[in-house]
Order: sequence, then structure tokens, then C-alpha cells
Amino acid sequence: MHVHILGICGTFMGSLALLARELGHTVSGSDAGVYPPMSTQLEEAGIALCEGYAPANLEPRPDLVVIGNALSRGNPEVEAVLDLGLPYVSGPQWLAEQVLPGRRVIAVAGTHGKTTTASLVAWLLESAGLAPGFLIGGVPRNFGVSARLGAPDAPFVVEADEYDTAFFDKRSKFVHYRPEIAILGNLEFDHADIFEDLAAIERQFHHLVRTVPGRGRLLVADGEPALERVLALGAWTPTVRFGEAAESPWRLELEREDASRFRVIHQEGNVDEDAVVDWPLTGAYNARNALAALAAAHACGVDLARGAAALSRFETPRRRQELRGEVAGIQVIDDFAHHPTAIAATLAGLRAATARGRLLAVIEPRSNTMRLGTLRESLAESVACADLAFWYQPPGLDWSLEPVMAASPVPARLEQALEALVAALVAEARPYDRIVVMSNGGFGGIHDKLLAALKEAHGE
Repeated sequence: MHVHILGICGTFMGSLALLARELGHTVSGSDAGVYPPMSTQLEEAGIALCEGYAPANLEPRPDLVVIGNALSRGNPEVEAVLDLGLPYVSGPQWLAEQVLPGRRVIAVAGTHGKTTTASLVAWLLESAGLAPGFLIGGVPRNFGVSARLGAPDAPFVVEADEYDTAFFDKRSKFVHYRPEIAILGNLEFDHADIFEDLAAIERQFHHLVRTVPGRGRLLVADGEPALERVLALGAWTPTVRFGEAAESPWRLELEREDASRFRVIHQEGNVDEDAVVDWPLTGAYNARNALAALAAAHACGVDLARGAAALSRFETPRRRQELRGEVAGIQVIDDFAHHPTAIAATLAGLRAATARGRLLAVIEPRSNTMRLGTLRESLAESVACADLAFWYQPPGLDWSLEPVMAASPVPARLEQALEALVAALVAEARPYDRIVVMSNGGFGGIHDKLLAALKEAHGE
């Protein structure tokens, strides 16, 4: 079968392309404004990409078109699909129908941390010899790909996004997956372009809760009021909490301030066990992600001690605190953080792990929520753990970042040209500094440009 994917360079749709290819289908796709790591991954897999959207991309005529949620009516290729009467389906529906039946599905949901937590679960299952399948909204470096089928009888880990499914299906993606195990890591307001308020997102999360069978398990973070409201709407599945609360069956105790070493305590029923995790990641939020992953893996039969040991070999997914390079002792780190809470958590984790040198935060507010300005009141405070903040006003952001810069708790500057931003960073940075670039887009290839400019400035 020839499957053509619209929006193929999105993290979710690109992962579907890999799964379709692994199933033996001929795969092609269209997208605009492509950037790594997904574009590189698809090229390495030999999947044909059409740059831009046009009716001509549908020749030869595919047997099925999978349409990403970034596309809507008025897109020339979408219009051609409809006019030609081609069979089409959403990405989540295709996954649910072609990959997930008969599999033990582990869904990882939450406003933040889904990609890292899903990568952690997949790695723990892999380390235990279970050969899981997975679809993750990033590229886990332990695997080198964002999706694979895995063994036919193995669990399947899916990053469960609350964003809507397609222009013709406005339900959240995750209602399609029908997981046996669901991780609910956190919940706060986001996606202001499709959700009116937090209550609207809570309703979608409850739809997910409704799909988990009674034989399954809900792993729910403690200390999350929004998640408690979701559960108050009704839950028909055993619920197990994780976090720092003394009464939670799965809890952690930090043994280092930067959370690079922590103890996991599991007390549930007749079970009373603990293990120490000593790993390369930092940040209390990452420790909580690991705790959730250990609980999910344990539900699949993975021994706690074995899982804790495997975490020492875990590598963060691409674009999650990823060290892109170092020049003259200056590190350039790439991170996907784009929500104020995620920005603050990323910087707090790196601050705790920075023994010398400064933390330079570079932020591009480009998500749909940021473009609407919904959370702008929280942006200034999100950089409190940095030493300096560099804000970039991207094209299409219709409100000014000037008030954010003015309210900054740390020295800040604003740039509207990428070249000027790179120049300002090169002029400011000195040995032992860490430059943390945060965006959910390609940011104009700033990482490579910055590393090249640093090499030129320092004669390397």
C-alpha cells in the first residue's frame, strides 16, 4: 500500500512514517519549513519528502492519505485530497487501527515531560529485554529513532498528546489509544489556540481516563490539583500515585540537590522496596519523570533494582537538555522548553548542576499559546534561575516582548534579528558559561550558527 502523509516532518507524523515503512508500506509525504531532527531521520530512512503542499504531490495517486493536525481546509493538498475523493484518515486513528490492536499500550500524558518520560519507559523495557514498540514526539538517543514496532507481543509506549486530532476530528489525540497503563504526569493550561480554559483540558483528560480498562492502571502524579479534579469526575481503574508525598506508593527522595542521585521508594500492598538512581540527568522534574517511568515499567514486570541501574545508561532525547557543542569552554545546550513552567524547570535543573560559570537563557516564544500571548504574564519570572536572559521576537509574534524584558528578574535583552542575537551571545559568553537555547521550533538553525560564530571568535 502507498501511504502519503501530510505534515510528515512533525514529530508525530514523522514517527508514523517510520512505522508505516516498517509495516512494509510505500511511504511518501509533504511538509513545509522542515528542520532536524525529524527531516534528517526521514531522509536516513529513505522516505520521499515533498517540500511544500501541492496537488502534484498526490501523483502517483496514493492508496491512503494520513493528514496531520497542523493542516486545515484551504491547504491546496488537503483540498485536492477531498476533491479527488481519496481515502484519508488522521494520524492517531491510523496508529490505533494499524499498530496498537493486541498490544499492551502505555500512554504518557501531561502538559510537560511527555517525551522524556515516554523515552524513559521505552528504555527501561528495552533494558529488561522486552523489545518494546514506541512512538515518541522526539528522538530518544538510546534508540536513534522516534518510533519502531518492537516485538509483536511486547508493550507499546506512546506519547499521548492532548492536542486535537485533525481538522475533521477535534478530539484529543490520546482518546484513540485505549491504553492499559496511563501516566498522568501534570496538567496546567496550554494550547490556548484550541482550549478555552484549563477546565476544557481537564475534560479531555477525563476522556482518556474513561478509556483505561479496569484491569489497567492509572499512574498519577501527586500534588497536582488539576489531575485530582480529573479523577473526581470518575475513575474506573486502580489509581496509583507517585511523587514526593509520604502517602504515595511510589515516591522519591533527592540525595543530591541537582537530582542527579535520588532514592526511589515503592510501598504498595505487601511490597516494600527501594533503590538508588545515580544518573546523568539533573532537575527534580526529571527525577519525577523517572519515578513515573519506573512505576510503569514495574507494572510490566521490570524489577525496580534492575530499572534503577538501567537509568544510569539513559540518554536524554534529542532537544531535551541536549549538548550541541562546546567551544572554548562555552557549552551550547538545546532544549524544547516553550511553556513558562517548562522554561523555569529546565533552568532550575541546570542551575543546580552548574558549579561554575553562568547560565545564559535564550528563548524564542513561538508556540501557538505563546503567539496568542496567553501566558506572557508568567514569562519574565520563568528565567529567574538564569544569570542573563536573551529574548528573541520571532516573525509572527504579534505582541511585544518589551514588557517581558522590562519585568525580568535578571538582566535581559531583546533581539529581533537572528544574526544580532548570535552576535550578542558571542560577545557576552565566556569560558564555563552554558548557553541554553529554548524553543519548540528550529529557531533558524541558531545552534549551528552560534557554534560556528564562537569558533571564529575564539580561533578554533
